[in-house]
Amino acid sequence: MSHIKITISKFILKLFEPYLGLPKEVYVIFVSRIVNAIGCFVGPFLTLILTKKIGLSSDVAGLYMSAAGLLYMPASVIGGKLADTLGRRKVIMIFDAIAIMFYLICGLVQPSMTMVYLIILAGTCMSAAGPAHDSLMADLTTPENRNGAYALSYMGWNLGFAVGPLLAGLLFEKHLSLIFIGDAVTALLSLLLILYFVRETIDDTKEDITDESRAMERRESGSIISVLLRRPALLIFAVVIFGYNFTYAEWGFMLPMHSEQNFGSMGATYYGYMASFNGIVVIAFTPLITWLMRRIKHTKKIVIGGLLYTFGFGMLGVFNALPAFFISVYIFTIGEIVLSISTMPFIADNTPMSHRGRMSGVLGILFGMGYNLSPMVMGTVIKTTGIELGWIYLGIYVAVSAACMVFVERAIQKQKQGQQQLVEAEQL
Repeated sequence: MSHIKITISKFILKLFEPYLGLPKEVYVIFVSRIVNAIGCFVGPFLTLILTKKIGLSSDVAGLYMSAAGLLYMPASVIGGKLADTLGRRKVIMIFDAIAIMFYLICGLVQPSMTMVYLIILAGTCMSAAGPAHDSLMADLTTPENRNGAYALSYMGWNLGFAVGPLLAGLLFEKHLSLIFIGDAVTALLSLLLILYFVRETIDDTKEDITDESRAMERRESGSIISVLLRRPALLIFAVVIFGYNFTYAEWGFMLPMHSEQNFGSMGATYYGYMASFNGIVVIAFTPLITWLMRRIKHTKKIVIGGLLYTFGFGMLGVFNALPAFFISVYIFTIGEIVLSISTMPFIADNTPMSHRGRMSGVLGILFGMGYNLSPMVMGTVIKTTGIELGWIYLGIYVAVSAACMVFVERAIQKQKQGQQQLVEAEQL
C-alpha cells in the first residue's frame, strides 16, 4: 500500500512540474487572474442581460454584440502599438482603469440602451489592454517554460471562473447592479496586483536573442504587415482560430438561450451551473492534459482541440436533455484546455519579440472576428432554422477549420528553414 502511495505522489508531482520554477511575476499574474475571474459576472450573462433585462430580440442582441467587435478591432491594434512603444504596464493601467469606471457606472443606471453603450465602451478598453497582457506573459517566459506559464495563467482564470458565474447566476434576477459593481471591484484588485508586483518588460525586448532554438523570436524591423507577410503560417493559423472562436462564441450566445428554451425559468441558473462546471473541469484536468500532451507539437494539439469542439458543440444539435448539456460542456472544455496550452505558446514562439504587442493586436482582430461575427450570423441562423440545427452547422464548420492546420504545419516548416538559413548566413 505504501508503495502505491509513493507512486501516486510521484505522479502528482510530475503533473505539477511545468508550474515550478517560473518567474515570480507569472505567479502574481496567476493570482490576479483568479481574482479577476471570481468577479467575471458580466461576460457570461451578457446575452441574457441584453435580451431579458434590456428587452432586445436575439437577432438584435447578436447585432449589437457583433457591432461592438468592430470597435474592439482598432482598439486592439492601437493597444498593441502602444504596448510595443510606451510599455506593457502603462497600457494595462490606463485602459483597464477606464473599463472599470464604465462598469461602475453600469451598476448605477437602470437597464437601458445607455447600459448597452457603456458595456461596449468597457469591452473596447479591455480590448486595447489585451495585447499588453499577452506581451507581458510572452516577455517573461521562454519556449522551455512557456507551456507551463500559459497553462498556469489559464488555470488561474478558471479557478475564479468556477465561482464567478455561479454567483452571477444567483444575482442576475434581482440584483443586476451588483453584477457590474462586483465585476469592477475584482478587476480593480487584479489590476493593483499587476501594477505593484509585476515589472515592466519592454526593455527585455531590446536585447538580441543568440539562442538558435529561439530564432523565430529575434527582433525584426519594419511594419507589422511586413512581418506577417514574411510569416504566412501565422496568417493561416489566424483563419483556423477564427473558425474555432466563431464556434466557441456560441458558448456565451446560443447556449444560454438554448438553456432558457429547454428549461424555462431555471435556464439562467442551469447555465450558471454549466459555466462553473466548465471552470471545475479546467481546474481538474489542465495539469493532466498538459502532462499527457507534453511531447506533442503545438500544431497537432490544435487539431485535437478542434475535433473536440466538433463533437462537444455539434452534439447539442441532437441531444437536448440536461445531462447532455453537461457532457457537451465537458467535451468542449477538454478541447478548450488543449487549445489554451498550445495556441498562445505557438504564437509567442513564432513572433519577433520586437512586434509582440502589435502581433497580438493584429492577430487578436483576426481571432476576435470569429467571436464578433458569430452572434450576428448565428442569431440570424437560429431565427430561421432553430437552435438545434445551428449546433450541427457549427460542428461541421469547426471540423473544416481543424483540417486547415495541415497548411499551417507546412508553412511553419518553411519559415523555420528560412530563418535558420538567415542565422547561419549572419554567423559567417
